[in-house]
Amino acid sequence: MEKYKKAFAKSFFYITFIDMEEKEKKIIEGIEAVPKAVGQEILKDTEIVAKEIAKDTKIVVEEIEKTPQLIADGVKFLNRPAKFSFKIFFKKLGPGLITGASDDDASGIATYSYVGAKFGYQQLWLSLYLLPLMVAVQEICARIGLVTDEGLAGTVKKHYGKKLVIFVSVLLLFANIINIGANLGAMASSTRLLIPTINFTFILIAYTAIVLLLVLFVNYRTYSRILKFLVISLGAYIATGIIAQPDWGTILKHTLIPSIQMNKEFLMAMVAVMGTTITPYLFFWQTSEEVEEHIEKHLDTKRSKKVELEELADMREDVFAGMGLANLVFFFIIVTTASVLFNNGINNIETAQDAAMALRPLAGDNAYLLFATGIIATGFLSIPILAGSVAYAVSETFDWNEGLYRKFKEARGFYGIIILATVIGLAINYIGISPFKALIYAAVVNGLIAPILLFTIMVISNDKKIMGQFTNSKLSNFFGWLATLLMGGAAIALVLSMVF
Repeated sequence: MEKYKKAFAKSFFYITFIDMEEKEKKIIEGIEAVPKAVGQEILKDTEIVAKEIAKDTKIVVEEIEKTPQLIADGVKFLNRPAKFSFKIFFKKLGPGLITGASDDDASGIATYSYVGAKFGYQQLWLSLYLLPLMVAVQEICARIGLVTDEGLAGTVKKHYGKKLVIFVSVLLLFANIINIGANLGAMASSTRLLIPTINFTFILIAYTAIVLLLVLFVNYRTYSRILKFLVISLGAYIATGIIAQPDWGTILKHTLIPSIQMNKEFLMAMVAVMGTTITPYLFFWQTSEEVEEHIEKHLDTKRSKKVELEELADMREDVFAGMGLANLVFFFIIVTTASVLFNNGINNIETAQDAAMALRPLAGDNAYLLFATGIIATGFLSIPILAGSVAYAVSETFDWNEGLYRKFKEARGFYGIIILATVIGLAINYIGISPFKALIYAAVVNGLIAPILLFTIMVISNDKKIMGQFTNSKLSNFFGWLATLLMGGAAIALVLSMVF
């Protein structure tokens, strides 16, 4: 028995010893594995940190490389002449001024005339309160053109797909053709007011031919100067407003203090004013013309895609001047028609030439002549822009060569769209549709396009991948998004008014 006890004890000791030895071995292996695992984790973390440092270093290096150019641009910007020179200022103006002036086309004149004759001074405040929205939207469009070196349609297609651009381009083509037709008809009718014996068809075809010849055969530099010269014609509406001898005290009150009537007619007139003031073709033209101007400036030198501080400053001055002029004319057209027509009980105005005719017996020949002449001159200014904005949109959508700086043989599709839109616009005057109704249809289409485009423009202009360091400021975002919301609300109101 004792023998078995000793054997069992020996066996138990051996098993226990072996078990302890195995456990010790495992513990040692575990301890040895810890540095390896920790080392792997440290190595992994080190690699991640190294990549982040390399990325940050690359960004820092890129910024350092930019510094000399930024300093040079800053010095150049700060060394600009402090003394104001109107000649230098006017020379710098271009796309912004022309875009703003084109906003006061026949449809705009008709809308403002209708509002002034129907409601007097009550919607004058819109000319002041819409100004920052217009400036913000057009400055954003201009900045997109400068930074991307592409038109609006090209930028949208590149980043958001072709379908949206095709949809917008088709609607824009429809709306702009109607506006072109209305402008040509208004020009011909206004000419007949001045020269009653002249044939309507003859003068209509003559004006169409002149517009197309200027676009097709005059080089961009000369053509842009012609457009800038035509801007002066808008002074006719300012002069007419002064001749009308309005009540400036009442005007100041209605300009600063908003007044709203809660009825369908008044609200829809407000929507019409907003729609004709912040309109889609201006977005396309502004963006594309900034690209054209950039190309034109660098035709004789190596072209640079870098945006300089001075370019941005000049662009903003240009945009503000253009939108300021547009709203000043908007203001004076309402002042004129409210002072002369509304105050004398003439409330039904449908076209720009109706307003001119109504002015004659009440405000005299000078006001009548200035108003009628202004319609003709602004037609020459706005028709190429209406046709050109569509041509830019379509050409960029289908990757055609585009640009007024190109010759006809270099951009046949682009110029073909301009010719097609203008000729169809001419034909609209013979299909029996009331010009006033046609403009309403165009306003509906523009009203539907505007919010979609504005939303897209705001998204693009806040995207650092597209705009780099030139994304929107807080102020641009505030007024840009406000314009988007207001135009969206106006579009809904427009649709509801037509349904109910």
